[in-house]
Amino acid sequence: MDESNPKQKIVIVEDNAALADIYKTRLELLGYTCFVGYNGITALYFIQKEIPDLVLLDLMIPDISGDQVLQTMRKSEWGKNIKVLVVSNLNEADAPPTLHDLGISGYAVKANLTNDQIDQLVNNILRPAAKPEEPTAKTEQ
Repeated sequence: MDESNPKQKIVIVEDNAALADIYKTRLELLGYTCFVGYNGITALYFIQKEIPDLVLLDLMIPDISGDQVLQTMRKSEWGKNIKVLVVSNLNEADAPPTLHDLGISGYAVKANLTNDQIDQLVNNILRPAAKPEEPTAKTEQ
C-alpha cells in the first residue's frame, strides 16, 4: 500500500447484515477499508481499535443504541473528532435531539436512499475536494 495515500477507514454500524454487506461492498469498491459492527458493543470496539475516518451509524441497534455509541465516542480522546454520518430508519425529527450537539456530519433516512446515494454522501464527507463539477484534465484522441 502507498503510505503517502493510505486507504480511508469506515466503520459501518448496522444490525441488518444484508444492508451492512451492501454498504461495505459499495464503499470498498470506491477504495475505502470497511469494518462492520452489528451492535453497539462491536461498533465501539471497531471504532476504538481502528480510529476510522468516518462512522456510518444506525441509531436502532442492539446492546447499546446508536446515540449512546455517539455519546461514548465524543466523551473519549479516541472518538471526539471522528466524523459520523447517521443512517437510520428514523426520520431526523424523531431522532434524539442531542445528535447535532454531538457533532454529526450528516443524517440520512435509509428508506429514502437510492443505491448510489450512500456512495455520494460518504464521498462528500471524506473526499470533498473531488466534487464532480470541478474541471478535470482530459486527453482527447
